Amino acid sequence: MEMNISVSGTGSCNLLQKTKDSIDELSFWAWSDLLVALKHYQNSPRTATSSGILEKCLDSLVGRLAMASEVTPCASTSSPDSSGLRISFNTRSTQSSNKGLFRANWWFEDLSALSPKLIEMLVKSMVSRGYNHVIVSGFLFYYQKSKFYTASSDEKREVLEIVIDMLYTLDPSSISCKSLFGVLRPVLRSNISKSCRNKLESMIGSQLDQATIDNLLIPSYGRSYLYDVNLVLRFLKAFLREGGSELSPIRMKKVASLIDLYITEVAPDRCLKSSKFSALVMVLPDSARDSWDELYHAMDIYLEVHTGLSEEEKMKICGGLNYKKLSSEACMHLSQNTKFPSTSAVQALISQQWKLKNLLEGMHNAKHYTDFTAKEDRGREQVVVYNEKLRAQLQGMQWRVMELEKVCKKMQNQMAKIMKAKVLTHSDARPLPRLCS
Repeated sequence: MEMNISVSGTGSCNLLQKTKDSIDELSFWAWSDLLVALKHYQNSPRTATSSGILEKCLDSLVGRLAMASEVTPCASTSSPDSSGLRISFNTRSTQSSNKGLFRANWWFEDLSALSPKLIEMLVKSMVSRGYNHVIVSGFLFYYQKSKFYTASSDEKREVLEIVIDMLYTLDPSSISCKSLFGVLRPVLRSNISKSCRNKLESMIGSQLDQATIDNLLIPSYGRSYLYDVNLVLRFLKAFLREGGSELSPIRMKKVASLIDLYITEVAPDRCLKSSKFSALVMVLPDSARDSWDELYHAMDIYLEVHTGLSEEEKMKICGGLNYKKLSSEACMHLSQNTKFPSTSAVQALISQQWKLKNLLEGMHNAKHYTDFTAKEDRGREQVVVYNEKLRAQLQGMQWRVMELEKVCKKMQNQMAKIMKAKVLTHSDARPLPRLCS
């Protein structure tokens, strides 16, 4: 490939010129010949690039892949041998396919032998031609796994950086969240560039609603605490940043449920700092959760394990707790929970009284409307049925009022005991304001 006229003596014997003439006939080359040429040129990329041979080989290869996907998409019943592309695709990969059926990934194994730099050029060419991003991302994941079996640490780092950079150029919806976590594991143990690491975290964060709790329980390499909480916090920030104001409530609630499970899993870690725990609790907006019972349970576990926390640290942990979104059972448990600050018990009691007040008002309005419609439309069958439903709802509300009153009374008694103990200890303690009538 480095021969020129000065070496060969005559233009007619110049090997490079003969090769260029042969390149003009690329459309007649077999698939296997293209692969041989690419494997050869990747060992001398400077010469191949300067002569334009490498680009022409890649263009021909990508063109055939695109043509094949159009002629016979993903799962056709026609064999490559029976198509007009028989000469180009008469390869070992297609011959080994099940019953000769064409598959969208039949070429993965053939091209996995190419170098990372050639793969980068190949993927860029495929993307520019509008090739299916789902298939391209599948190939990149396949390439990363196949290369890792025999690669050195430096080669692995190069493969990871090329794969991540190329994945980042694809449509996010075409990339499997599960496969991204598969790439993350070796990334955490390798010294790849910070920009590539940020790209991978951004891609995972944008699909966090598709992750599972097992995906997030990533060991913290080189740190004292069990799981990499900082990494999960970066995922969450990427999720909020990438979604912006367009995040749907459904996606937000799915992530909130996932993070509540995660917080419960990491809460027993004795080495987890209170600042990190609080950051996990407060990173998502309040609107992401309909109920805070799961978070209260996680806080209870954390405070039980971390008995040496100061009152100020406890207040910061409980500062993000939405008492109005706690169930009656959780509020009742909180009012008797000595691990929490005493102000939390007061807030729980106030929240229960607020719920009781709203429920009583709703019950009064429902009863008034039921009586009114009964007088006005007594003779109409539809109204009678509707009123019966309202009466059933009213009875249910009355039962809830009775239950809330019981809870409120128990909480009052508990708070009275707590405040009595405080008065005995601190003579200047203020009396508990009357909260329930």
